[in-house]
Amino acid sequence: MVKIKICGLKRLEDIELANRYKIDYAGFVFAESKRKVNYDLAKQMKEKLCEDIQSVGVFVDAGTDEILKLYNDGIIDVAQLHGMESEDYIKTLKEKTDYKLKIIKAIEVSENTDLSKYDDSLADYLLLDSGKGSGKTFDWHLIRKDLKKEFFLAGGLNSKNITQAIGEFKPYAIDLSSGVESDGFKDENKIKKVMEAKNMNNGRYGEYGGQYISETLMNELIYLEEQYYHYMNDSEFVEELNTLLKEYAGRPSLLYYAKRMTEDLGGAKIYLKREDLNHTGAHKINNVLGQVLLAKKMGKTRVIAETGAGQHGVATATAAALLDMECEVYMGELDTKRQALNVYRMELLGAKVHPVKSGTKTLKDAVNDAFRDWIGRVHDTNYVIGSTMGPHPFPMMVRDFQAVISAEAREQFLEKEGKLPDAVLACVGGGSNFAGALYPFIKDKLDGNSDTKFIAVEPSACPTLTEGKYEYDFGDSNGFTPLLKMYTLGHDFVAPSVHAGGLRYHGMCPQISLLAHEGYINPVTAHQRDVFNAGIQFAKCEGIVPAPETTHAIKAGIDEAIKCRQTGEEKTIVINFSGHGMLDLKGYANYFSGEMPNSK
Repeated sequence: MVKIKICGLKRLEDIELANRYKIDYAGFVFAESKRKVNYDLAKQMKEKLCEDIQSVGVFVDAGTDEILKLYNDGIIDVAQLHGMESEDYIKTLKEKTDYKLKIIKAIEVSENTDLSKYDDSLADYLLLDSGKGSGKTFDWHLIRKDLKKEFFLAGGLNSKNITQAIGEFKPYAIDLSSGVESDGFKDENKIKKVMEAKNMNNGRYGEYGGQYISETLMNELIYLEEQYYHYMNDSEFVEELNTLLKEYAGRPSLLYYAKRMTEDLGGAKIYLKREDLNHTGAHKINNVLGQVLLAKKMGKTRVIAETGAGQHGVATATAAALLDMECEVYMGELDTKRQALNVYRMELLGAKVHPVKSGTKTLKDAVNDAFRDWIGRVHDTNYVIGSTMGPHPFPMMVRDFQAVISAEAREQFLEKEGKLPDAVLACVGGGSNFAGALYPFIKDKLDGNSDTKFIAVEPSACPTLTEGKYEYDFGDSNGFTPLLKMYTLGHDFVAPSVHAGGLRYHGMCPQISLLAHEGYINPVTAHQRDVFNAGIQFAKCEGIVPAPETTHAIKAGIDEAIKCRQTGEEKTIVINFSGHGMLDLKGYANYFSGEMPNSK
């Protein structure tokens, strides 16, 4: 769980705020600075500081005697070094405190910084910054993925950007100073917002999310979270996962300019993020490779999954076969009949598929049975959830593993167009596909650096964001899974039968619920026949057959392009092309035969 350090505390009132909001580290500056404190004031502040909060002394080339006195007098627990202090200097501090004094070595990061030279430093942590108290961010992508030391991330951080900093770069701690100040003093309102934003990466998303689950699974969820943070900061794990994504899944996926569609519609330049080109034909493999590899590292021998349209089940069975894991998949009986070819694929790959015959016989009932399975076999099994739903840490894990989509798309789009897109569109059911298209694009919007419009497209038969209520609800029909604050149609909602089985879910994930509630996401709906008509129009233009789920985004993209043509605007659109439709031809056949209902 990420830690919070607030630096530059210089008043007793600041200590009251630190205690109230339960930060992890309090920084006292002893170097020349407008925030400098003397020995007596630091002693008073330390006496009032909660015992659970560690005090950090900040120094620039100070004498070792000064630091040792402050440590020996109980005023500081940690020394943060911002000068030219050598390894011998650090060694002296360590030896004279019996290695009890923790050391943070601050580094000014630029393109020329070689972080590898600190791998064997005696310092306990690194602090990565743009410069001594500059208050500006640096290019976080300069942080090495295989960095051996845990690190504090500093420089220009505030409530608007720490969510992306934590989610994408996984620091040990966030270091704030000017980002929680107004007129040179610590601002309670800003500190409160930072702590709320930090909690978004610990399972809470404003009012949404959390870990409301039976006590039987609570210890396992805590263990899963600990292992996830451990391995995501383990260079060997990250390298192994990146290799799988590149050499097995086929990443990076292409950002494809749909030239004929663009010319046919006029008004908007349309790009597709081609997740259909991934191994297994959809975006699901991104998350599954991460979760199954994690399960194997944790010593598990079996994985289970729920699936709606079958793509997540296929991806889980694929990764389990690759990594020599036993695999069982729960799938609503109605979906097993509609997606029989995906059932055959899973069985071919060695998975056992359980048709779920309870309730509505769809995705939410599959979730129910999967949780029931997991609760009885936590000793050897990990539940590989396919969407950004369920108790923490699942929504965070799925979001992080799927964020590779947006991270690649952002870089690719900037290379092609030299700017950020005017709109990003994706279908949305439980949230994994949309979350992948959203992060880290959303950071630019939250930071005020873009006006990108984020359009979430859901079926009119299951209009969770557009017609649902935001309230606590269960993730399954029987109330077995955790209560989550989310947009929901009610766990007893029965969606009409539609071919986009992956979008037939009554609830919405915590992150997307919050962003929609705050107005950062524009949800729209589409009727089934209109969706298939758009998919056929697209296939005839581009020679690519989209999955029924993906056609929802295609339909919305066509609508956006037509609006641009009518208004004379020239815009750029990125559609997350989440999967191909080669196993969904029966749906297209039903459309051509006139047997398909419009489902609303």
